[in-house]
Amino acid sequence: MQEFDAVEIFRGLAWEGPFPETAIDRAGDALEAGKVLYFPDLAFRLLPGEEMFLDDKVSDHSRKNVSFDPLTGQLGATALAGAEEKKLAAMLDRFGRQARALLVGLIPAYDIGLERARTSFRPVEIAGRPTSPRHDDTRLHVDAFPSRPMRGKRILRVFSNIAPDDTVRRWEVGEPFADFAEKFLPRLRRKLPGAAWFMERIGLTKGRRSAYDFLMLGLHDQGKLDTEYQRSAPRVKLAFPPGSTWIVYTDQVLHAAMSGRFALEQTFHLPNDRMLHPERTPLRVLERLSARALV
Repeated sequence: MQEFDAVEIFRGLAWEGPFPETAIDRAGDALEAGKVLYFPDLAFRLLPGEEMFLDDKVSDHSRKNVSFDPLTGQLGATALAGAEEKKLAAMLDRFGRQARALLVGLIPAYDIGLERARTSFRPVEIAGRPTSPRHDDTRLHVDAFPSRPMRGKRILRVFSNIAPDDTVRRWEVGEPFADFAEKFLPRLRRKLPGAAWFMERIGLTKGRRSAYDFLMLGLHDQGKLDTEYQRSAPRVKLAFPPGSTWIVYTDQVLHAAMSGRFALEQTFHLPNDRMLHPERTPLRVLERLSARALV
């Protein structure tokens, strides 16, 4: 496996700080450079009675993850009901609020414009889960939403391993985004005239796709479907044990989730112009490579 600088480690931090200036100085620059911010001793603590949720039977298995919508307070894809469902929703909401506090404490510039999206609980083991190549998250990929156009907004995610045993969540992280995009961008077909309007019109997308969204979806799909690339692409292996937390821009960092269960994840969206280094973002990289505006 090729070695490259993929991780920035932070020790001895709490969810809500206060954070030392040295950590604040490092966090934003490392994150936007395409590194994984790793907190080996930052655990999400369960409240009494929440241990009951560490069972894959809390999922109804209709989707990969149980999801919590902070706007409505509703859970999706869970087999729970009544008081147990509300208790799990409260746990996921608490994780989302702590994840936001961690982010804006370490990177204060993110406080304005940071949009909290869905929180997910991932109780089901990744390894051995049957899926199609395009939906196989054990293949290196960057994240892009088929039905939710981002129009240049970033996809930022906070993860925490809450497994009750010694189950490690194993990832692989690939080459820098610019190197990956340079390989695959020439393979992508131009979008058909009127395609974005038509997909929005019939409800396939929640809003109109930009040229950026078409390219990001193309990179996601072509990278996953290229068997030779998946076999030989440079990567490093990462292991996140129980009691650890990590943060990553999943639209920028090529990643593959290889194994693990019982993880929490909070997604945030952030406008491109709120970045400390907007020139490093996938939007600006793709605009340089394609020599045109994409949003």
